[in-house]
Amino acid sequence: MKRIAFVLLGITTLLSISCSDKDELVLTSSPEIEIDSLVSFDVNNAFSNLTFNQPIDLQSAGADSTRLFVAEKGGVIKVFSNDATTEEVTTFLDISARTATASELGLLGFAFHPEYASNGFLYVTYTPNDELAVVSRFKVSETNAAMVEDASETILLEIPQPATNHNGGQLAFGSDGYLYIASGDGGGSGDPDGNAQNLESLLGKILRIDVDGMDEGLNYAIPSDNPYVEKENARGEIYAYGFRNPWRFSFDKETNTLWAADVGQDKKEEIDVVVKGGNYGWNIAEGTSCFLEDDCDTTDLIAPLYEYGRTENDKSVTGGYVYRGDAIPELQGLYIYGDFVSGRIWALDQAGTNTLIFESNLAISSFGTDANNELYICAFDGKIYELSTVVEVQP
Repeated sequence: MKRIAFVLLGITTLLSISCSDKDELVLTSSPEIEIDSLVSFDVNNAFSNLTFNQPIDLQSAGADSTRLFVAEKGGVIKVFSNDATTEEVTTFLDISARTATASELGLLGFAFHPEYASNGFLYVTYTPNDELAVVSRFKVSETNAAMVEDASETILLEIPQPATNHNGGQLAFGSDGYLYIASGDGGGSGDPDGNAQNLESLLGKILRIDVDGMDEGLNYAIPSDNPYVEKENARGEIYAYGFRNPWRFSFDKETNTLWAADVGQDKKEEIDVVVKGGNYGWNIAEGTSCFLEDDCDTTDLIAPLYEYGRTENDKSVTGGYVYRGDAIPELQGLYIYGDFVSGRIWALDQAGTNTLIFESNLAISSFGTDANNELYICAFDGKIYELSTVVEVQP
């Protein structure tokens, strides 16, 4: 793993979106840069005694700072003490017998209800077969807080999957109390069915549902202020659309801004700031580049805050979090994310200025935070990592 020293920038940028003669989305900015500090970072094994099988997500349960939970692609969620020296891991939920895992299938994401301490509800996205993804609710055991009853499952939402890739699957509760769900375009190459732009499809979307209510015929309610509730020929669950495979999204704990990383097709990996009703372009555009050359109308499309091409072996973005912990003040307020293939990790500010902070060579599958907002990295070598400051030099 390679350490990188970089200049951390304080930047004020005016960001605008325009269209060129070819109707491609264009990002233009006018940065004003102030050099704050020179910092080096490293990545360390956070729990050296623990190993997981293809860890795919890491979460904490509300304000509980004593435990962490890690989902494995094969259908198991493990729980352990949030202690660097811990040696004990127990099984929190095991749905491996009902989880298909070929290609990009598997247990894809999970989230705890905001009132988990009182209601014990856990929400999980997984693929029971190669044609379906489901969002289900489970309940923790009444007699054992370290175990979920797998028989307590209630399926809330079913999303048909045309192929075994681009399943999305991230779950997170917003400050509004609603559950947000990432759904990929259904797979294949180039979104052949046009799902991401189709408002009658749940594919290629960020969805938002009310898990505390129940509309007629549903195991959830649709928030009345969702953008397409009153639109004919549109699914009311849709919050935003035009995504290829939004592999990890998160809310900034201070601003409630929704950040999402969308995996590209052949040219661009992108980071989006997601707003209600927004259209993020796929498959009309891939990042700021036209994808449908014969029909590239970029009117009303929202360009990514940042994009990168497929150089340096960068091929698959993994979304992260805006850092709000205390351990690394140099990263405060910056969005930290990586690439699954190259293992490179970047810091991105809200003005769209991006800085490479570490080359890990890890297959970074996900990021996660604990109850104290400290950041962790899941890698397919089975380890959970954390960033640390190595050197600080005043300029």
